[in-house]
Amino acid sequence: MTQDAFGIDFGGTGIKGAPVDLASGDFAAERVRITTPQPATPDAVAAVFVELLSQFPDATGAVGVTVPAVVRHGVVSSAANIDPSWIGTDADALLTDATGREVHVVNDADAAGLAEVAYGAARGHQGLVVVTTLGTGIGSALVHDGVLVPNSELGHLEIDGHDAESRAANSARENEALSWEEWAERLTRYYGVVEALLSPDLFVVGGGVSKEADEFLPLLGIQTPIVPATLRNRAGVVGAALHATRAG
Repeated sequence: MTQDAFGIDFGGTGIKGAPVDLASGDFAAERVRITTPQPATPDAVAAVFVELLSQFPDATGAVGVTVPAVVRHGVVSSAANIDPSWIGTDADALLTDATGREVHVVNDADAAGLAEVAYGAARGHQGLVVVTTLGTGIGSALVHDGVLVPNSELGHLEIDGHDAESRAANSARENEALSWEEWAERLTRYYGVVEALLSPDLFVVGGGVSKEADEFLPLLGIQTPIVPATLRNRAGVVGAALHATRAG
């Protein structure tokens, strides 16, 4: 297990990590979860990462970390659900210094996209794959022939005068008590716009609601094949570990 890469999924409420077997795309040991410190400042989170890594002394490979933020060359430039002090932080450098390990951060939706293309629903697909996560908002990842195009932020497209995720995210379905059919109309509009802009070869739909994909995906009136994600809550950790090995 010594050369397994390590993945950490850093979220607003929990920080989850595990060594990852990159041959299979699965955890190489049971995942550990630690509650996200409040406030979740860079130094406080780094201390949690040190504690987390100490529980896996045999996993000595590169460390990948998801963050719910835009990341450019290891520098965090937004702060959705994390402390604003992250903005402008060179997270790669800070976390590498704090842990004594080679650390690379990646947007959380981008990590999920990498995992789904390498091991999940989009495995073996060439061309442009658009992975979306439908949750509180809409996360997105663009992967072309296995190569990530980072920070796409397609949930923030303006469609019909609205920020797309304010109308089409799963939170909108829940908050407005939309039927599957009503939500599917909004999703058709959303995916139709993305389809017209990018002409992708495949859409993959993640997020917790993907477990109920049979209720809404068949209702979508788009041309591009669209399938549910398969890695679900493993995608962040697995994708982060994969990113770390590619970024090193």
